[in-house]
Order: sequence, then C-alpha cells, then structure tokens
Amino acid sequence: MLFGQKTEKIADFEAAALPHLDDLFRTALRLTGDRTEAEDLVQEAYLQAWKSFHRFELGTNCRAWLFKILFHVTHHYRRKIFNFKTVKESEEVLEETVAYEPQVPEELSDEEVLAAFRKLPEPYREVVLLADVQEFSYKEVADTLHIPVGTVMSRLSRGRKLLRTELAGYAAGYGIRQAEGRGQGA
Repeated sequence: MLFGQKTEKIADFEAAALPHLDDLFRTALRLTGDRTEAEDLVQEAYLQAWKSFHRFELGTNCRAWLFKILFHVTHHYRRKIFNFKTVKESEEVLEETVAYEPQVPEELSDEEVLAAFRKLPEPYREVVLLADVQEFSYKEVADTLHIPVGTVMSRLSRGRKLLRTELAGYAAGYGIRQAEGRGQGA
C-alpha cells in the first residue's frame, strides 16, 4: 500500500508540476541572466516543491505555487550567496527617471527588448516579468512576491514607463516617432 501511495504521489507531482518547467526556467533565466544559475534555481524550486507537495492541494493553481517557490528560492539564494541588498529609490529620483513616456515600437528585436528589460531595477523587473510575460493576475503577483496589490500596480506602471523610456531610443533608430499626445505634459 505504501509503494502504491508513493507512486501515486509521484504521478500527481509530475502531472501538476512538470508542465511548468519551461516557464520557470525562462523566468529564472530572465532574473539571473545566467543559464547555470537559472538551472540551479529551478532545480532547487522543484526540490522544495517536491518536499512540500503533501501540502499542495490538487486542483489549485500549481503554476502560481511553483512561481512563488521559485521567487522564494531566488531571493534566498541572492541573500545567502551575494548578500543581496535592495536599495529603495527615492520618489524624486524615480519621478525624474520616468517623466517622459515615449511609445514602445512594435518592430524591435528581442535582443533590444531583453537588454532594456535587464536594465530595469529588480523590483520592477520581477513584477513586469510575472504580470506581462507570465500573465499572472495582480493578486497572484502580490502573493508570489509577498507585497501588497497596490505595490504590484505601482511597480508595474513604473516598470512599463522605464521600459518605454529605454526603448524610445531604439525606436527612433528605426524611424518610429512618438505618438501624438504621449509626451511631456500629456
């Protein structure tokens, strides 16, 4: 009986968790910029998920649960290895950075978009990644990152503005100009 329960647990875990492996890896890669680190983080996230799978309720959002574990593992890894410290920017500095909102062109290459994405401060990059790339709801992003929904909305807005600003230079290089009514004072 014990062997049958273990086999069933393995099958349940594989069915619920493994379909999300590629999404987790892509996200970890975007967070770290390093393939080996991303693989290690995803492996650790799946190990943690396996260890706590008995607490997971089948039929609930396994994808969100796995992303929450991945972000926990990522933050723990950074704190442990790099003594990672988050520096909060003052509102004034942030406002100066995002005062101009140029249009994001549709003809940019992936490399340009990824380079602009990597320049985002980490708190904004995490929220943009989860909300815009992985298409999580604000509530799911808030739960995953352990922040209030209002903070998710604020960081998402600011992160998008920073991306628009960063990508405006690339757009100008393609001859794409800013849409009317979207500049300063608009």
